Amino acid sequence: MAGKRKENEAGSSNDLRADVLRVLGVLKVATADQIQRLSSPHLTYRHTTKPTAAKQKEARTASHRAAVNDLRRHGLAVDGGRTRGGEETRLLTKDGLAAAAIDLDREPEEMGGMPKSAGRSGASHPMTVNETVIALIRPKPNLDLVAGEPAEAIAAARAAVDAPDGIGTLSSYATEVALPVKGTWKNPGIGSARADVVLTAPQAGVPLLFIEADNCTEEAVLIAAKFDKYARFFRRQEKDTDGIEKPLWRTRWSAPACDEYERVHPPVLLVFHQVGQRSAKSQMARVADLTRHHWQGRWHPQGGFHSYDRCIPIVATTLEELREHGPAGPVFWRFGRDHRQPLLDAIGNARRDAYLARRRQAARQEEQHRAEREAAQREARRPVCKDCGRKFTDDRWEAIGYTRDWSNRQSHPLLCENCQDRAVAAEQAEADERERQEQEQEQEQQRLRQEAEEQAAVQRAGGWLARFRT
Repeated sequence: MAGKRKENEAGSSNDLRADVLRVLGVLKVATADQIQRLSSPHLTYRHTTKPTAAKQKEARTASHRAAVNDLRRHGLAVDGGRTRGGEETRLLTKDGLAAAAIDLDREPEEMGGMPKSAGRSGASHPMTVNETVIALIRPKPNLDLVAGEPAEAIAAARAAVDAPDGIGTLSSYATEVALPVKGTWKNPGIGSARADVVLTAPQAGVPLLFIEADNCTEEAVLIAAKFDKYARFFRRQEKDTDGIEKPLWRTRWSAPACDEYERVHPPVLLVFHQVGQRSAKSQMARVADLTRHHWQGRWHPQGGFHSYDRCIPIVATTLEELREHGPAGPVFWRFGRDHRQPLLDAIGNARRDAYLARRRQAARQEEQHRAEREAAQREARRPVCKDCGRKFTDDRWEAIGYTRDWSNRQSHPLLCENCQDRAVAAEQAEADERERQEQEQEQEQQRLRQEAEEQAAVQRAGGWLARFRT
């Protein structure tokens, strides 16, 4: 024990250190509070009897702060400065990122880069990115681990468990991901974009989602310009390992295949945090106007939906609304629509899906009707037994169709199988009777011949006797 304590002087466990590695491997820079809320959400509802909120936070984050300190002693983590609220931030070293890649089961090039000014200037943007990830995941506490706490804490934990689920788990997310318009994934060329967050959660209905966070400090023109880079990245084509040329992003991430109607680019979610002086609402409207050429669809009069072929679905919300309602809440505005929706509806195209569903249903019905017509026509051609009048079974119909193999030819192709059996049996009986009669006639003829021969022999003997007497 003494040796282990000396190696990890803060006394952290392997599990706690692994939790810290995974969280910092995804978020890159985070506070102990954020690490705790993601990896051990039950601790949020403990220590509620402490006299102040600061004391409560100190108590519930103590174990993860100890784990970070032990990682720092091993050269895997470093201090990253303080947020504007005074909280310490932590980030991983190069060796720490390599260790986190092993825990996350990711290749080093899949880990993403470090956020700019991660440990300086209060890390306001990385903190917003982290809070966005937490609000999307909505980590749920284990109620068994809050047993014995005050009733108010247990009720709050139960409310979190009963709330709508979030999307994905920590491993579903990656941050600071390069989107090369030229160059490689590892060494993107100048002019490439860098996604704040990439979410891949196909089991939750989100195969691929890019996320951008803004603190309402950046000009709308600069935010809109980033979508020009996204568009260039989405259009970039490369040959995959199968030798087929496809969009570069499809060589890294999976997504539903394009269909005959449209080739929609992956959606992008904008999350505005009201920190700066600019209004989040006005930022959304301004960015929507500046990026119209990227997201605006074309009306499909026949189907009654908008087609977004080669368009980028852009969705926006605020961090405050996302925290309160989660991904299932109607707080996401898809640029071009006049109402807010849950995230899955906002990034989708319900009218198009309904139109395609109707087409598929009509095609299935037409196929069914065609099959019924063909079955009726085939039934009308089905042979009828000449004797009993019953229709042939499929097997009998198939049997009488043999023409090449004489051994398989049927003796009575105009009769059903039963009538054929009876006809064959009758013919066999008739043949047997004919054979019996022929045998009897032959026997009678043999008898008559024998009698004639015997009579002739007697006559010959009598003639000899008469000549002998004379």
